[in-house]
Formats: sequence, structure tokens, C-alpha cells
Amino acid sequence: MINFRLFPLVLVLSLGSTSCWFRKPPRAFVAPPPAPKPVIAAYPPEVPAAPEIDANATATLPPDLPSTMPSVPPPPPVPAPPRRPATAAAPRTTPPPVPPPETPPLPKLGQIFTAVQLREYNQALDQSLEQVKRALAIAAGKNLNADQTEIVNRIRTFQKQAEQAREQDLVTAVNLARRADLLARDLLERLP
Repeated sequence: MINFRLFPLVLVLSLGSTSCWFRKPPRAFVAPPPAPKPVIAAYPPEVPAAPEIDANATATLPPDLPSTMPSVPPPPPVPAPPRRPATAAAPRTTPPPVPPPETPPLPKLGQIFTAVQLREYNQALDQSLEQVKRALAIAAGKNLNADQTEIVNRIRTFQKQAEQAREQDLVTAVNLARRADLLARDLLERLP
């Protein structure tokens, strides 16, 4: 059982032993003294003279060549080609230019879809683009302010990007068409 008479004694002892009572004052940081800079001589150091080398003076001369060289006969003269009598120049026929060989098209990198996925993505893309066209037709008949005109321009940009991306990346095209569709729906809700 807990003795409640000792509680005040324990409380006094715990408060008396906290580190706050015995805390030392903080010391100020003292930076170490800067290191002395090395002394650099203002004049260049003396370099000792090169040592003397005893070498045979003839060792560096080129070898003696024979005084007489064998004679080489001069090449015979080249005869001039015979001249042909001038005749009427035949029309030159140049062969038709040869087209470069056709290289097979490079394989396209991208995601491979099943027939069902391909059909679903194309349907979603067509549906979003149709709704965007309808919304733009409705907005064309209205008097738009500057903000609404900006939104219409964004919708058209997304629409064009979706149509261009259809062949390369179908998933990106669907996402762009959905963005255009969401902006178009938002625009129609704001129109008077």
C-alpha cells in the first residue's frame, strides 16, 4: 500500500535534485586563433648550374653517307593518248536516279492493349471529344468574358492534343480528352 505521508518528502527531494538548480552558466564560444600563414620568398630560389657531361662530340653527328650514289635511270616518257576525230556528240543518257532502299518502319514503343481495352479507350476518347465539341458549340453562341474565353482556349488546346496523341499514346489521349471535357462541363455551368 502507498504511504501518503512520504509523498511530500519525495516531492521535495525530486524538486531539489533537478539539474536546473545545479546548472552552470553557459560559456561563450571562443574561436581558435588563426593559423600562421607560411612565409613565401619574394625572390626566386637559386638553381644550381647543370653538371658538365663528357660526351664524344662525334656521337651526335649523322652517319657518313657514301660519296657516290648509284644512279637511277630517269622514267621513260609517257606517250600521249591518241586523238580521236571529233564526231557529233551522242546525247548522254543518264540512268534514272535509284531511290534509296525503303527501310522498314521502326517499331513503336508503347503499352500493349487487349482488344477489349483498346475498344474501351477509343469509346471513352470519342465520347469525351463529342461532349467537348457540343460544349464548344454552345459556348460559341454566348457572349463570353475574358476568363471564359481563356477557358475555351484551354479546352481547344486539350482537344487538339488529345486528337494528336491518339495514334502515339492512347492513354494520354484519353486523359487529355477527359480534361477538356471537365473544363467544358465547368464552363457550361458558369454560362448564363
